[in-house]
Amino acid sequence: MGAALCFIGHGAFGFITKAAWLPYFGVIGIPESWAWKLMPLVGAVDVTIGMAVLFAPRGLPLIYMTVWALWTALLRPLAGESVFETLERAGNYGVPLALILMTAMPWSWKGVTQPLERPRDAPLAITALKWTTVLLLFGHGALGALVVKPELTSHYAAIGFGPEATAMVGWFEIGLAFAVAARPVAPLLVAVAAWKLATEWLFVVSGAPIWEFVERSGSYAAPLALAALMAGERATKRGRLKLRFSEPAQPRP
Repeated sequence: MGAALCFIGHGAFGFITKAAWLPYFGVIGIPESWAWKLMPLVGAVDVTIGMAVLFAPRGLPLIYMTVWALWTALLRPLAGESVFETLERAGNYGVPLALILMTAMPWSWKGVTQPLERPRDAPLAITALKWTTVLLLFGHGALGALVVKPELTSHYAAIGFGPEATAMVGWFEIGLAFAVAARPVAPLLVAVAAWKLATEWLFVVSGAPIWEFVERSGSYAAPLALAALMAGERATKRGRLKLRFSEPAQPRP
């Protein structure tokens, strides 16, 4: 759901033609006149991919999601923005990557086109989700604490906070990133998800389209999925340990 909603939200901006995308088309030499025409096409592909993963998950759309989301995140610094913009969008590419790793998908044409099976390799997905959560927190925090991004200042102003809140919140999020890196326990991860939901909702409070909030679904899904997978792994290990000690002792010869 996190991966799908991220692409559906991003695709919606293609349909409504988001002017902020124009510099990213310019990075690869696409003129403005063509960019306006291509935006709905990009939006249609994103929404289609999102719906495909939501209702019939397969490896191929997830590979596309991971590569495309990473590329669009990299376009930010290529267009002259801060590199922290790429890190802040880790939820966009980290969540579909984690889903690929979790299903241990066969790397063949048949493997990437057949429906995904039940999770088979949670430890790799846990690692991916952990560092996805760390990066998105650190990137967003750095945009506030180090870059002092004007858009963030306007978000906090919408709920009555002054300009100094931008850096203060940024340093708090950097601290959260280090906390998740050191010890990603379930209460902390749930709190991170709640924090991201609240802070990204400020887009809507500030008057932006709701698709800004929907587009960042990977940022909410990553910490929640990490908490769930870690709980599942602990339960599996406890079950194995219990089974091991409940097995009858083998009689001596």
